[in-house]
Amino acid sequence: MRALKIISYILVIIGALNWGLVGLFNLDLVALIFGDMSLLARIIYIAVGVSAIVSIATTFREIFER
Repeated sequence: MRALKIISYILVIIGALNWGLVGLFNLDLVALIFGDMSLLARIIYIAVGVSAIVSIATTFREIFER
């Protein structure tokens, strides 16, 4: 479970930084590296979204277990 939390946290940070770059400089780093909506870019976007859900679920789980 700890590894899942760490991986999801890292992917959420990557997603947040990417959105920060989009907002500040109109630069989508994922699309720049992997191609605009290529299969690999879509997989990364999906992984970031799933990681956000995992992070939310594990955070609420920890809060309500105490």
